Amino acid sequence: MLQINMADVVNVIKSLVPYLVAIGVFMVLAVIISIAVNKKTVKNVGTRKFVRSETWLVAMVAIVAAVSMMLTGPMATLLNNVSAKKYELSQSTVDKGNKLAEDIQSEAVTLLKNDGNNLPLSSKKVNVFGWGSTNPVYGGTGSGSMSKQYPTVSLLQGMKNAGLEPNDKLSKLYTDYRKDRPEVGMFAQDWTLPEVPADRYSQSLIDQAKSYSDQAVVVISRVGGEGADLPTNMKAKDITYTNNSKNYEDFQEGESILQLDQTEKNMLDLVAKNFQNVTVVYNGANTFQFDFLDQYPQVKSLVWCPPAGQTGFTSLGRVLAGDINPSGRTADTFLKDLKKSVTYNNSGDFKYNNVDEFAQSFAGFTGKTETVKPTFINYTEGIYVGYRFYETAAKEGLIDYNSMVRYPFGYGLSYTKFSEKMGSINHSNGKVSFDVTVKNDGSKAGKDVVQVYYNPPYTEGGIEKASTNLVAFAKTDVLKPGASQTVKIEFNDSDMASYDSKGARAYVLEQGQYEISVQSDSHTVIDTKTVTVDSTTTYNAKGKAHNGDKTPATNIFDKARGENVTYLSRAGHFANFAAANSVPTDFKMSDKVKSEFVNNGNYKAADHNQADDKMPTTGAKNNVRLASLRGKSFDDPEWDKLLDQLTFKEMDELIANGGYGTAAIDSIGKARVTDADGPASLNNNFTKAGSIGFPASTAVAATFNKDLAKRFGELIGEMGHDMHVAGWYAPAMNVHRDVFGGRNFEYFSEDPLVAGTMASNQAAGAQSKGVYAFIKHFAMNEQESNRTNMLCTWADEQAMREVYLKPFEMSVKTGGARAVMSSFNYIGPTYAGANPALLQSLLRDEWGFKGFVVTDYYAGYGFQNADQIIRNGGDTMLATTKVTNHITDKSATSVIAMRRATKNVLYTVVNSWEYEKGEPKAETPIWRTAMYAAWVVFGLLFIGLEVVAIRRFRSRREAAKVTEALQSVETPEQAVSDEMAESVTPDGTAEQVTSEEE
Repeated sequence: MLQINMADVVNVIKSLVPYLVAIGVFMVLAVIISIAVNKKTVKNVGTRKFVRSETWLVAMVAIVAAVSMMLTGPMATLLNNVSAKKYELSQSTVDKGNKLAEDIQSEAVTLLKNDGNNLPLSSKKVNVFGWGSTNPVYGGTGSGSMSKQYPTVSLLQGMKNAGLEPNDKLSKLYTDYRKDRPEVGMFAQDWTLPEVPADRYSQSLIDQAKSYSDQAVVVISRVGGEGADLPTNMKAKDITYTNNSKNYEDFQEGESILQLDQTEKNMLDLVAKNFQNVTVVYNGANTFQFDFLDQYPQVKSLVWCPPAGQTGFTSLGRVLAGDINPSGRTADTFLKDLKKSVTYNNSGDFKYNNVDEFAQSFAGFTGKTETVKPTFINYTEGIYVGYRFYETAAKEGLIDYNSMVRYPFGYGLSYTKFSEKMGSINHSNGKVSFDVTVKNDGSKAGKDVVQVYYNPPYTEGGIEKASTNLVAFAKTDVLKPGASQTVKIEFNDSDMASYDSKGARAYVLEQGQYEISVQSDSHTVIDTKTVTVDSTTTYNAKGKAHNGDKTPATNIFDKARGENVTYLSRAGHFANFAAANSVPTDFKMSDKVKSEFVNNGNYKAADHNQADDKMPTTGAKNNVRLASLRGKSFDDPEWDKLLDQLTFKEMDELIANGGYGTAAIDSIGKARVTDADGPASLNNNFTKAGSIGFPASTAVAATFNKDLAKRFGELIGEMGHDMHVAGWYAPAMNVHRDVFGGRNFEYFSEDPLVAGTMASNQAAGAQSKGVYAFIKHFAMNEQESNRTNMLCTWADEQAMREVYLKPFEMSVKTGGARAVMSSFNYIGPTYAGANPALLQSLLRDEWGFKGFVVTDYYAGYGFQNADQIIRNGGDTMLATTKVTNHITDKSATSVIAMRRATKNVLYTVVNSWEYEKGEPKAETPIWRTAMYAAWVVFGLLFIGLEVVAIRRFRSRREAAKVTEALQSVETPEQAVSDEMAESVTPDGTAEQVTSEEE
């Protein structure tokens, strides 16, 4: 579950200030009037008391009204969320979820090394070393957290479930050392890696372990999360870390968290000295630096176990025991030295030094006021991301592949051996197809992955092209020893087209020879055949658009290319590598970019109004209900009748308060619906109801199994029904551009086809159950550093389209996604959540998206502005409190934009499962019921007090008349004497009358 966001708390308090001030004003006025109404101004005692009573009664009414306005105004969304009925999973859904989590992880566990067939383990008894064995990584932090509602299967319990018997005495050493994992949260990160120093292993314990079993498993774990990228230098000043020993430093200057620390090295030394058959299990989503392997011949086996979700560690145990034959493949390239990554020098924290005029202040995540200025990131590698660079650079002679790459993309071993035979290729009608026959030549049943790559013709200095590009993949069924399966491969030849951002400004399939190869990974070729493209095709005309585009793709992101940015080129065997790969040295925002840069400091809605726009109809009485539009076309004229009925206020509430659900509009039968967070689950952050947590997205990618991804989405949909959730804030499909990305666990892969295939299948699966998936973060949100600090992302349009936008395109076109979450970063000089090129030209006009776009978490941040967002393709604000999320401009241009945004939301919601049986029954939130009851009680109390006040006033007035009559017959001396006497009040009490009454 997400942590409480102090920014929300601060913003709530800020939004309540006007109401609290009003309450204070009424109370002060009541006190002033009470004091002012004394004998000098009002001689009659009854009148004085009546005025005072009425003053406080009026003040009470005003205070109740102000409190009610607070509740129904700025606090309404929060109260709706917090007081929502808590819906939980049925037991049958829980059981299905647990089973699916195991199924996914059983195909995600990846065998990277297995010398001498060390695995499966030869003994049920096994010594498990490493603190991470007692506190492994299940998912990620922030939105990737597991729900505490359901029990998790630990790594050791998973091994026991598989029939293995871990050495409990070793495990006790670790749990006694520390039980909890240091917090790597959204708002603060403690990167400490608890590990028992080697000198704390007693000789008796080592002797006991050696007698217990000759098998040793060493667990190394690393966690990532939302809010921070993994540290590249553990000795940096801003890193929180506590050494495991006072005798040495765990990390030296320049060492990253994705390397072994000194305590882990000492432990591995200890294990290697005492055991000859060692298996290392790496439990984490980010690729690890396995530079230590060559030092330890005792390490016979290496297993990658991505974050396993709540029950997935049972599958790890079954792989180690041999009950499951591992079939996972690496979703990223594992380098021998992570500092040699092609993106290492251009990821992280880069700040402009001449942008004071754009500084903005806001309430940050922790609630403290933060002042931020624009930052930047340069995607200088262009299309050469991950294996595309390493394979192409090796082909061009720039690098020595074997000295740089430890394990290629798509790599994974098995307990059996497979052979793959490529059939003849057929290329006709724009399709490339052939069969691949897979045979199990070994002695154990297992699954294989067929990977198909293409190598396009490259012209020196022409369109940039990588030499190795995954174009198709498929996973076999379980094949028994000696069994075969024919896998049919088919793809469009247009899938091999390249985007020419400089010349044609369109997708181009150039004529020439295309090598099509079946490979065991991105580097190892099994067989190759050739497809000849006779003539060049440029996809730049209607009827000849690329891969189903509604309008032909052309350059729309020229402003995002940036100035003075050198992009990597294959020309001259990567002649510009040094320049493109260098650390940025230019920290000045150019005058041109300054003239285009927009944030809340310089955006004025009125400057963008169109004089010829006509004010749409609002508040009409057409009696159209939203439910009647279910299943109707997005362009059905009935939509206009429905939209005509809405008022400005109704549309504004829907747009402004879109955090974790969308608001009700009673006048048209729009029910309030809930959207839930979590890339591997459904988490309601207000009711604290959560679902089963599946293995991380990186684990799903490692399966290379499309069907598992589809089942994942389908079960998310079923859980949505149980939990009354209409929308799912996932899947997240940003590319693993940087190995240190904090949310790599939440994203799938460095390869856009793998990411797009898994994401589109998850989205389609959820959509098939009527739950709309918010594909995210759209777009170019590949790092956590500075993501809310006006991060200007500079990239070449070819790289954007071929790599970073591809998964989103697939999710819209083949996954049928009907919802999108935009990202925090800027694309060039424009915030992604208000970028018309991204959200209108590309998403809707080009890809044909029908649905709505919500922002990422909305706190203003100095650049989020609802007026700007809805005019440029955004629809709702992921906000629950009042900041800059309400529409302030009421012009015709603004109302037209509101109407468009409202329609996008309503179209998506009415076609969700919530409306499959007609108009949902509206449920009055419990807090409103309580408020209404309080109104009744207060009303009765007010009437009662008012009746008492009037009766007392009348009694005092009658008494005053009697006193006046008596005074008329008294002597002057008696009158003077009576003035000092006690006067009897109507209620029977005595009041001392003096010459000066307080």
